[in-house]
Order: sequence, then C-alpha cells, then structure tokens
Amino acid sequence: MGLVGESGSGKSTILKTIAGMVPAQSGNIILNQTEPLDTMVEKRPAAYLRQVQIIFQNPDDSLNPRHTVAQILAQPLRLYYGLSGTALRDRSIAILEQVRLGEHYLERLPSQLSGGEKQRVAIARAFAADPEIILCDEVTSALDVSVQAAVLDLLDVLKRQDGTTYIFVSHDLAVVKAISDRVAVLYQGRICEIGPVAAVYSAPFHPYTDALLGAVLEPDPDVAPRLTADDAVELSPPKTGCPFQRRCPRKLGSICKTDIPTAQEIAPGHIIHCHIPQVDL
Repeated sequence: MGLVGESGSGKSTILKTIAGMVPAQSGNIILNQTEPLDTMVEKRPAAYLRQVQIIFQNPDDSLNPRHTVAQILAQPLRLYYGLSGTALRDRSIAILEQVRLGEHYLERLPSQLSGGEKQRVAIARAFAADPEIILCDEVTSALDVSVQAAVLDLLDVLKRQDGTTYIFVSHDLAVVKAISDRVAVLYQGRICEIGPVAAVYSAPFHPYTDALLGAVLEPDPDVAPRLTADDAVELSPPKTGCPFQRRCPRKLGSICKTDIPTAQEIAPGHIIHCHIPQVDL
C-alpha cells in the first residue's frame, strides 16, 4: 500500500502511529483483521512488536554508529528468537546475503558503509524479525538515483519472497507506482482516493489526485505539467466540509464547505471521497 500526498498530508504520521511512536487521536489499529494494537509501542506484547517493523528515511539516524552490523542484526534476533552463538551468527549471515551483502560486513561500523549499504542493513534489521508488515518512510529519498533503483528492486524481491506487506510512503510518485499494488491519496490528513495503483494513476477521479499527478514533471520537453489546482500552502484543514475545498478547481458550492464527502466506489476496491456525482467524473 502506497501513501502519497504533499508535505503535511499525514503520511509519516500514519506510519508513526501504526508503529506506536505517536498516540492516535481517535480510532483503532487492527492487525490481521482481528487483533487490536495499543497505540503506544511500550504497551504492545513482543509478538505484536515483531510483526510490525519500520525502516526510516535516513539510516544515519536509525543505525547506532557505535554498533557493528553484527550487533545491529543481533538485537531483533535475540529479542524475538533468543538466538546466540553460532546460530545467531549463521542467521545474521543469511539475512545479509538476503539483502545482497556478505559475511565480511558483520564487523563493519555504519561509518564504513556507503549510503546504499547502510539502507540495506536497515532493511536487513527489519526483515530479521520476520514481520507481517514493514513501514517504509521515504526509504529511498536520501539515496542517489542509481542506488534508489537497486534498493527498490531489493524491496520488491523481498516482498515477493517473504510475502511481507509494505506500507510505503514517498513524495516520489514514480517510486510509489513501481513498488505498490494499491495506493491511497491523502490531503490534510484525510483519504481523497484509494484503489489499485494502475487504476488511480491512469484515470484519477478525485480532483486532488488529478492535480497531484498532473504536476509531475515528465522526462519529455514536449510534455508540460498540468497545474489544475491553486498553488497554496494550507497550514490546517477546514473545520467543516471537504479538506480540498479551498483549492479545488471543480468545487460545487456550499456543500463542499459544510459536508464531509461521502465515499463513492468507482470500481471494485477503487473509492473516492468527493461530492461530485460519479456520473460527472
């Protein structure tokens, strides 16, 4: 599941809430359809901690600079599986090979690794817990383009190999399209549109989705971006009505200011929250 939207739309806040790093203002987090997660990580049982892992944007901030790669990988393996000695080392080597690194990386410190290698170690640490869900918060934005491609390819391989679910946040819409099966478009903390990635990208129905995708720069000098919405920075959502009402080029009138948009199912699994009647879209 990809989460897209401009800065301040709530993408990273959603990830941090699922991870238990910030409290939820309201609502519930349900794991595996039945298991409620406490919103704060220190109150969660170890079994639930194992199932939800997070990979941060900058590995320099998330990897302890004084720990070797072996020590970094040992933490989840000891915590969740009680491994030690030869079993711990063998499992660490297997995880490193899974992320296309080798045994000789075990004794290295983060300062001895490139940016791409650090992010691979961060990915290896997340997968060491054998989680159900991995939260990816802008995991390629700090990397060079060529390294981005390699990390995305690695994530795709691991996803299919281990059957892991990603919730993937990125400002780069092309990256989200490449890695995601479904995508949710957020604006001011609310979902505007959600559906299969191919359907949302090829025929966006919500005016904000159309504006977001239309503004993407294409590698073609003859293709100009479509700026269909007013360019403005909103510091807070409207107190009532549609969150996109102030910038929407297709605003209907007072209903957009007073009523929260209801959900309309455009196709199976493809939903928008908008007042514009489906027949007019």
